[in-house]
Amino acid sequence: MNVPSYLTGNYAPVLDEVTALELPVTGQIPPELSGWYLRNGPNPHAAASTHWFLGDGMVHGVRIENGKAVSYRNRWVRTSTFLDGTPGRDAEGHRDLTAGLANTHVIRHAGRILALVESSFPYELTCDLDTLGPHDFDGKLRTAMTAHPKTCPVTGELHFFGYDVVEPYLTYHRANAAGDLEVSRDIDVPAASMLHDFNLTAEHVVFMDLPVLFDLETAQAGTGMPYRWSDSYQARLGVLRRDDPFGEVRWFDIDPCYVFHPLNAHDEPGRIVLYVMRYASLWRKDSQEQEQASLWRWTIDLAAGTVSEEQIDDRAAEFPRVDERLVGQNANFGHVTVAGKDAGALIRYDLTTGSSLTHDFGPGRIPSEACFAPADGNPGGPGYLMTYVYDAATDRSDLAIVDATDLTAEPVATIHLPQRVPFGFHGSWLADN
Repeated sequence: MNVPSYLTGNYAPVLDEVTALELPVTGQIPPELSGWYLRNGPNPHAAASTHWFLGDGMVHGVRIENGKAVSYRNRWVRTSTFLDGTPGRDAEGHRDLTAGLANTHVIRHAGRILALVESSFPYELTCDLDTLGPHDFDGKLRTAMTAHPKTCPVTGELHFFGYDVVEPYLTYHRANAAGDLEVSRDIDVPAASMLHDFNLTAEHVVFMDLPVLFDLETAQAGTGMPYRWSDSYQARLGVLRRDDPFGEVRWFDIDPCYVFHPLNAHDEPGRIVLYVMRYASLWRKDSQEQEQASLWRWTIDLAAGTVSEEQIDDRAAEFPRVDERLVGQNANFGHVTVAGKDAGALIRYDLTTGSSLTHDFGPGRIPSEACFAPADGNPGGPGYLMTYVYDAATDRSDLAIVDATDLTAEPVATIHLPQRVPFGFHGSWLADN
């Protein structure tokens, strides 16, 4: 029997939920770091799934305080799908928004820790990663929630959207800093495109309506992600003013492509500048295809109604992140992850000069997404990149802490974990203050 590649090596699920205290450390954990590093990813509890994206969510967390690695724990998110196999839709096609995998991201907003997947409600977790249950904003949320909400660092508002394979295909939402859902409005798109992420600036929300569409035949076959590339569907960016959330969405055409993850976006006089990890195409024949993305800059000219597109780097990378305190602002630096078959690295881009620095983890050591943990209260100032690193030679994983301002140096600390952390998706540094 052939085992799919997404169930072998470090893609294979771990089968045990572990709690370990007083973790060994090589180097010195910066004393200013105090909080939780959490990362989510697919970990099918039945040790089988039809696509890497479709495993049950498992969150891996390391607690750091007073220069010590206090604990590690990993827990499945106990969604209704995990507990009893509840399907996402009933026989008549009605959607059960509590049925989801909660396997893509984990964030904190208004005091709640939320495990996210784009096909359902978020699930709330405790700091110990126990599952409290689905969160629907006191019954006000009537759509799924993207796995990539954006918190405005100025207002504390949480901006997000939900998309579906039936109309309305796209709905925009905004919750205030206290976690109350204040805005929900439909966005007119002509078909069920796969909108994984979006962009936020100080003044605008920018949606990406791109040519990867829901495919009913693939969905009925149950053989993977039910989306395929379309040569006939447009690629465009939809711009909505934040001060007029129910107002007009202006659409701007771009060259056909796909973007899972933007790095950041900001406003300039008469323009919006976006940095994205751009794929030339995605899933033309099969959702198991392994395309590659690279960093591009899009500049929207609001007066001319045009978008200029420029490739910044030709190196294949993904999982872009900035200092979260600069989301929607003009951040000088951005970070991406290179995860090759036999080695991996982190890249730090200077978005002002176009230069970059690389941290290479060495043969057989492959990082996951790296989150930025600030070293002080100055947005854009010094900080650390935190990432789980898999070591093929030992079949174990570490949490590496790298000085973001001295990227070529050895990690300042390497926290040795009691078990392997499978490759996964996104996470957050949840500081205590």
